[in-house]
Parts: sequence; structure tokens; C-alpha cells
Amino acid sequence: MKTFNNTFLLRFALATIFLSHSLHGIFTNNDVNDFGNLFLNQIGFAPFGVFIAWATVISQIVTSSLLLADKYTKIASIINIIILISGIITVHFKEGWFVVGAGRNGMEFSFVLIFMLLTLIFSDERR
Repeated sequence: MKTFNNTFLLRFALATIFLSHSLHGIFTNNDVNDFGNLFLNQIGFAPFGVFIAWATVISQIVTSSLLLADKYTKIASIINIIILISGIITVHFKEGWFVVGAGRNGMEFSFVLIFMLLTLIFSDERR
């Protein structure tokens, strides 16, 4: 199986987005712990908020690596779809559709990412 196939650009774009999001959370002012403590625990996930936040970040780092390597692409895509749907339910849905412009922090970007991942899952290539 070749890493540079007809899904490479899509996999590269997705991995870049997920990695930059995750790594920013790790290396910026305690963002992962704050997300767990100050958001997830407050909306009902206590005492597991920090664990869930770190599990999410680590899984996105691992799945990004898998997407880049073109290994277990379908499983990596499913994991990220679950994370994105969870984000829509807990954060973005109440903010509406638009990320910027006609709104703020909405779900349109997550929607696009989900359909990009679905494209990988249902691509004709065997993985």
C-alpha cells in the first residue's frame, strides 16, 4: 500500500488540522487541563473531564499519524468522527451553524471535517 495515493492530499489536510488543534492544546497555557476542568467537568463529566480531554488530544495525535501513514484509515476516521460529533453536541450546536461571519463557534467546520473523513471511509481504495 502506497502512502502517496489518490487520498494523500485529503489525509494530509485532515492530519494537519487535527494535529495543529491537538498540539496547540498541549503547548498553550494548560489548555487541555482547563478544557477538562473548566468545561467538561462543569457540563457533567466530572470527575473524568481531564481524562476525557487528554484522551481526545492523544487520540487525535495518534489518528493523525495513522492518516499520514495511510494505516488503519477507516478506524482513524471513525474515531475522529466520534470526537467531532461530541464537539458538535457539547459546544458547537448551541452556537449555530456558522464558525465566523453570520455567527461564532458554530458547527459548519466540524460538518465539513466529518464529510471529509466519510470520504476516506467510503473511498474505493482498500484499507
